[in-house]
Amino acid sequence: MENMASKSTGSSLQEGASSDKQPVIIVGAGLAGLVAAFELSQRGVPTLLLDQENRANLGGQAFWSLGGIFCVNSAAQRRMGIKDSRELAMRDWMGSARFDREKEDYWPRKWAEAFVNFATDEMENYVKARGLGFLINVGWAERGDGRADGHGNSVPRFHLTWGTGPEVVRVFADPVKVAEKKGIVEFKFRHVVDEILVDETTGRAIGVKGRVLEDEDLPRGVKSSRKAVGEFEIKGAAVLVTSGGIGGNVDKVKENWPVDRLGPKVPDNFVIGVPAHVDGRMIDIAESTGANVINRDRMWHYTEGLANWNPIWPGHGIRVLPAPSSLWLDATGKRLPPYLFPGCDTLATLKHICSTGYDYTWFITDQTIVAREFALSGSEQNPDVTNKSVWQVMMQRIFSSKGTIPVQNFTKFGSDFVVRDNLEELVTGMNELASKTPGGVQLDAAKIKEVIEARDGQFDNTYSKDAQTMLIHSARTYWPDRRSRVAPPHKLLDTKKHGPLIAVRMNLLTRKTLGGIETNLSSNVMKADGTEFPGLYAAGEVAGFGGGGVHGYSSLEGTFLGGCIFSGRAAGRAIADEVLERVGVASKL
Repeated sequence: MENMASKSTGSSLQEGASSDKQPVIIVGAGLAGLVAAFELSQRGVPTLLLDQENRANLGGQAFWSLGGIFCVNSAAQRRMGIKDSRELAMRDWMGSARFDREKEDYWPRKWAEAFVNFATDEMENYVKARGLGFLINVGWAERGDGRADGHGNSVPRFHLTWGTGPEVVRVFADPVKVAEKKGIVEFKFRHVVDEILVDETTGRAIGVKGRVLEDEDLPRGVKSSRKAVGEFEIKGAAVLVTSGGIGGNVDKVKENWPVDRLGPKVPDNFVIGVPAHVDGRMIDIAESTGANVINRDRMWHYTEGLANWNPIWPGHGIRVLPAPSSLWLDATGKRLPPYLFPGCDTLATLKHICSTGYDYTWFITDQTIVAREFALSGSEQNPDVTNKSVWQVMMQRIFSSKGTIPVQNFTKFGSDFVVRDNLEELVTGMNELASKTPGGVQLDAAKIKEVIEARDGQFDNTYSKDAQTMLIHSARTYWPDRRSRVAPPHKLLDTKKHGPLIAVRMNLLTRKTLGGIETNLSSNVMKADGTEFPGLYAAGEVAGFGGGGVHGYSSLEGTFLGGCIFSGRAAGRAIADEVLERVGVASKL
């Protein structure tokens, strides 16, 4: 391991003695920024966090997350009987990342190795030391592409936080707020940065300037005004950019869409998985200052998006986190090929969908599967876990035949759901919905029935030649999935036992930026010539969660929050070392 994962060492500034010192400026008060501020505050380094939104948005996108964190060989895994290891996780990561660019993947590859080591050796203890807890069972996300050395998690590694995203934010925000009361940390909200200031003589980042936006007392996530009421210029000891990616900016997503990899056509329609302020501006601003931006074409967008029936931000989409039983059809009614089954290989599925020329697909499922297998992304869509209610978790996820209350609400009110008692009526409803869908296709009920009956016939035995059927049986050998996540194998057309039938239009959902500002293992920004940019750092999604793209092409899930924590921690510790060293040198002069 290199210095970024080592424990913080060295001196600290005396409390109250730093008030006349230039602060470390953090642009973005999301999770990565909070983790960095936490590390800096632990060593008494004065810190200023700027954010273009109001205080209600503290924690950024992490607040809305389900709270999954990637850990390797954890206590929970061992308790579940899961045999995980550093070597297996590294093989899974590299098989998913598929690093293939000699120059652009130099630092991302090093970050990947460091992150897997951190996830194995320190992540669990680091977050638990802050007060974070996990559910007893470990989830199995991104189950893979069917190859031992290919994409996917060989074992369950998705550690769901007890309290979801708000709890992840809280355990870092609380100590930072304590430091705020002590005068070590300061927040300035509604401050949008337009420029990073650089000393012309030394080439060092020395501050930021921008606009003060009008104050608005809006709830978290709601799109806010961009009306400026003033300007600011602030000098600092160092500048750390933690402002997030481009997922809320559809034009930016389309501009960077990798047509060469994901098909000849950029999708026309998306639902939006992040608030509007996730606009990617700081990536371009950092680049114009001299930062090297790499791997712009690498993104992570989901294929199981729903239009939120109760939206918070414009175009608000929610992802279904599916288990493997729903039958997945493209817009024309053709079954998606192996291994493009629910919950297996997000990027390969996205590529296939784009190749069809349509922006949506269909799940055909039933009440039994929806109740057991439909989980929704987002802290607000999981109030039982977010509110830490053991009773609600048991009643809604273990014993309920309807599913969680949010899932029931989507089934009732969601514009993407069709619920009918028989297949003929279901397809009629699907066609009615398709007629309202841009580029929608009318389906043939007889052909849909043929596809369903072909798969249903594979459930007459406990063995099968159908890859999805085999996957379902395999998934149920993991006892937590058998008890609460994967429905018993059954025929979709057995509506007397498992009906009604349910069809769900699945939309493309924007989410994560996998490329970004190139950084070394201390989160120090790199220039295009391969040298370090003095005084400028980047962490979180704006840096591709580390290095300019720690995931390579594909994510194993639970690695976005983890990437923010790891890269924010590295930045905070490295900046503290640098600032305190300069203070020490100055004191001796």
